[in-house]
Amino acid sequence: MPITALIVDDEPLARQELLYLLQSAEGVEVLAQGSNGIDAVELIRAHKPDVVFLDVQMPGLDGFAVLKKLLDKRMDLPQVVFATAFDQYAVRAFEVNAVDYLLKPFDRKRVLKTVEKVRARLAGHADTAGDAKLDALLRLVETRTQPVKPGAGKVIVRAVGRLLLVDQREICYASIEGGTISVVTRGVEGESNCRTLEELMDQLDPEAFWRAHRSFVVNIQHIREVVPWFKSSYQLRMDDPKKTEIPVSRAQTKKLRELFNL
Repeated sequence: MPITALIVDDEPLARQELLYLLQSAEGVEVLAQGSNGIDAVELIRAHKPDVVFLDVQMPGLDGFAVLKKLLDKRMDLPQVVFATAFDQYAVRAFEVNAVDYLLKPFDRKRVLKTVEKVRARLAGHADTAGDAKLDALLRLVETRTQPVKPGAGKVIVRAVGRLLLVDQREICYASIEGGTISVVTRGVEGESNCRTLEELMDQLDPEAFWRAHRSFVVNIQHIREVVPWFKSSYQLRMDDPKKTEIPVSRAQTKKLRELFNL
């Protein structure tokens, strides 16, 4: 029997891409597609699929609100695979190990691996796995409704072909160039999923991280040396392996002097 699936995503191109990849997987039948959370609830009720590929961030009902709506209506839950840019919600899905997630843009090998994971779950241990999945999803929905404290938890960094969960305290600095944000620790250099430094700063502890320059965010605890520079300016020498020197913008010079009583 083929695996029956739904795709719900507010981005038409993402739906088309995922549909193409699922159609290339053996034994998967996509029953229908939706573009928002309300569609998701109705399509799940009508089709009772084995799995739903569900976008996390959609207008109106987001992916987690869809789960809550299903639980409130006491509807049977399908397998759930979140589609996301591996933000904090994907981290939670990964931690509870109750659902899988796909990173946008989609990778064919990753999609096929996810299909096999769904197939394995459907094939064995149905009763106990179902109870465990329900409990995990309930916890996931509960954490989704709790405010996230800035500075709490970890930051995802893509490095050496892996998604690493990095403790914020280990981050030396982050920089942006050509639209790509690099994150550097003493042991890892990789890329953030954030699109701007402002977005990254929203995830970081404001007491520890400082926007020293329009292109750099530094962890104050990892500043090794303050280096006087030309015309009363300064550079920061960090304690990463390369002893990277980061410029301090003129607008932030006053803040630097306040931080270190210069």
